[in-house]
Amino acid sequence: MYLDFYRTSVKVYVIVVPPFGRLMSQPQAPTRLQIHAPTEPYAEVLTPAALAFLQSVHEAFAPRIAAALVQRKEQQSHYDAGERPGFDPGTASVREADWRVAPIPADLRDRRVEITGPVDAKMIINALNSGANVFMADCEDSSAPTWDNVAGGQVNLYRAVRRTLTYRDETRGKDYALGEALATLFVRPRGLHLPERHVTVGGEPMPGCLFDFGLYFFHNAAELLAHGSGPYFYLPKLQSHLEARLWNDIFVFAQDALQIPQGSIRATVLIETLPAAFEMDEILHELRDHSAGLNCGRWDYIFSYIKTLRADPAAVLPDRSDVGMTQRNMAAYTDLVIKTCHRRGIHAMGGMAAQIPIKTDPAANDAALAKVRADKLREVLAGHDGTWVAHPGLIAIAREVFDAHMPGDNQIDKARDDVKADAQALLSVPTGKRTEAGLRTNVRVGIQYLEAWLGGNGCVPLYDLMEDAATAEISRSQVWQWIRHGAALEDGRTVTAPLLAEIVTDEMETIRREVGDARFSGGHFTEARELFEQICTAPQLEDFLTLVAYDRIVTKH
Repeated sequence: MYLDFYRTSVKVYVIVVPPFGRLMSQPQAPTRLQIHAPTEPYAEVLTPAALAFLQSVHEAFAPRIAAALVQRKEQQSHYDAGERPGFDPGTASVREADWRVAPIPADLRDRRVEITGPVDAKMIINALNSGANVFMADCEDSSAPTWDNVAGGQVNLYRAVRRTLTYRDETRGKDYALGEALATLFVRPRGLHLPERHVTVGGEPMPGCLFDFGLYFFHNAAELLAHGSGPYFYLPKLQSHLEARLWNDIFVFAQDALQIPQGSIRATVLIETLPAAFEMDEILHELRDHSAGLNCGRWDYIFSYIKTLRADPAAVLPDRSDVGMTQRNMAAYTDLVIKTCHRRGIHAMGGMAAQIPIKTDPAANDAALAKVRADKLREVLAGHDGTWVAHPGLIAIAREVFDAHMPGDNQIDKARDDVKADAQALLSVPTGKRTEAGLRTNVRVGIQYLEAWLGGNGCVPLYDLMEDAATAEISRSQVWQWIRHGAALEDGRTVTAPLLAEIVTDEMETIRREVGDARFSGGHFTEARELFEQICTAPQLEDFLTLVAYDRIVTKH
């Protein structure tokens, strides 16, 4: 038999698979990949051949991912010592040369409205049926990495590609199924930094990105190509062109291994870290045979700005609500994305509208939709080729705005020669106020998001916005930054750990009133509070909230 199942005394399920290249010739060969979780519910995708492929990808690239993470820490130490990100003179020839990425596939020419969400069955069905041009199935910031979400999400994607995915809402007595006209499917694997502890190779956890990418690609690449599409991905949180090179090498390896034509994979890179903003040309160049452009991941970008410049007391941000897209640093970043992508012949995608429809308050709903409309108008007039929304109810507004100002499939021919690469502008500090209300909002959002995440939900509607890990990262890193540098609120008080503790106590009672006693006592609110206060008052800013909390979610689920 290909698989060897056994259950240990601590109820850990283990699955062992042979190496990819020897799967058929030596089906019972010793192996190194193990799955420490139940496999039966996900046998549809956890096949021997698929797991052998995952092992081969891990063995080829896990050491390079580990090295890239070490390089990130080394580079951050330079920033902490006062160095600033900048345009690398060593890659000036790439920035200055005339070159273009590979031609755009037919089903990616028009991406004017994209929607994103986690990989549960209901979300996938609704998003693919939504009327958006693209659905980005998110294995990253809007998906809490429980084993059921990780492995079950792959089953859902497998069935969605084959149009067999269905969902039954027993509470409402409603059935969901895929329609005829579907959005083009992208998948966002986890970032390089996140492990998948349920899967080990030689005792070492597999990088989550390799699990997400590898399993989806193995099962679906040929199927997608046979139906006129392809294996399309979003790549999150890259910090350098060397990380883009790593992904390109993974793509080349995977296509060769499965005899998929080179260039079939297309990937949009999210420019959502401050260092990456200085390497846009280089990132596109590394992925030029596999590129689907760049996207303005605005929320993670704000978080990265805080994290990268965390040691600089002059870089302390105002309330997160004040850090809008018209701030000098944000406008410089988005304009440079457009200029760079269009010069290279590929899409420059706009950012996320996090608002959600407010059914209980027509006036508030009108105000929220007006913000969405203004945001999308700014994007299309600047030259973006498409935009993101978090809720199906916003698709019509986004489409209306882009249809009115972008009659063609895209506006890649809009050169934006007026934009100059300006390091000073990219590093400029957003202006605005720091308020007690802003601090309290960060506390409520951070704790409630963590509580939901610990419970297995990574996409949470809070205060009429759709919050995911990126927005929660802003909340907790901003509180840390204010405490670390003794930031003053507009009323003159200094933000300190004791002030935070006082406000957290108040806000926990506010949360209790909002969610109700039963929900509060039955949830993970106490643990979320403990974790939030811990990371906000730590001597060093933690790189990622989700990394700190990951062991807890593995234990719980």
